[in-house]
Amino acid sequence: MKISRLFEITIILLNKGTVTARELAERFGVSTRTIYRDIDVLSTAGVPVYMNKGNGGGISLLENYAISRTIISDQESESLLLAVKTLQATQYPELDKVLQKMGSIFKNASHNDWVEIDFSHWGSMPNERNKFNDIKRAMLQRKVIRFDYVDADGCRSNRLAEPEKLLYKGSSWYLIAYCRQRQDHRMFRISRLKNVDITAGKFVPKRFPVPEKGEMKSSSKPLVQLNLRFQAKVLNRLYDEFDDALITKNDDGSFDVKVVFPEDEWVYGYIMSFGNFVEVLEPEHIRKIIADRMEQALKIYEQ
Repeated sequence: MKISRLFEITIILLNKGTVTARELAERFGVSTRTIYRDIDVLSTAGVPVYMNKGNGGGISLLENYAISRTIISDQESESLLLAVKTLQATQYPELDKVLQKMGSIFKNASHNDWVEIDFSHWGSMPNERNKFNDIKRAMLQRKVIRFDYVDADGCRSNRLAEPEKLLYKGSSWYLIAYCRQRQDHRMFRISRLKNVDITAGKFVPKRFPVPEKGEMKSSSKPLVQLNLRFQAKVLNRLYDEFDDALITKNDDGSFDVKVVFPEDEWVYGYIMSFGNFVEVLEPEHIRKIIADRMEQALKIYEQ
């Protein structure tokens, strides 16, 4: 669309300083005459764009120019607002300032109370903002971080890691980093990182392999195929947490779910979180583990 091209041209000029009409024409697959018309439209809209002829010439913006509300429609500014508000809901720091700046650029952005997005669970505490900022700063400065970590088995360890990427998935923040103790890339849940410290050590980012299905294993735990039967009372939770294709309705009103999970303490606790509304059909050894743990829990209440 033309409005998208106009906006992108402005961004290119802001980033590069000067570009030729031919460069822009090749980028967008249009004629140089179309680019000249686009420049006229931008100029009419109040964007201080100008052209110089001859060697070293081209299309430029006046220095210190900032994006004006004139080239973005109300609908587009609302879309930008929604995107920022969504990211703000993940408790990403410093976005309050971004929203304030948007309010000074787009006339309707200051009226941002039409949408509220909250990914947190009821009763949860806010994210540890200082810890998040420390990780982000270490990542940008290519500095090694040291932290205590509690894994899915409840084991606590001290790690040295090279932070490379932040990932937001399933309502939680994760850190993808090269763990120097494990000599491999690992995915750490940020809420389990404690006592984060930025060291003086520097690192060169290592190229990590991209998993085939878009996920990085957080551990080397073996995978287990689970066949679970749920009562209808927890159907709402099944549709919250499993893909529809994994859920099969039975004639008696129950539901079967076949899913693959890493086998560790997390999966035992996850199954038990459904209480008496779930039965492990397979495999037999998982069924026995859950039964034993429920018996142990019952003994606590019988004492």
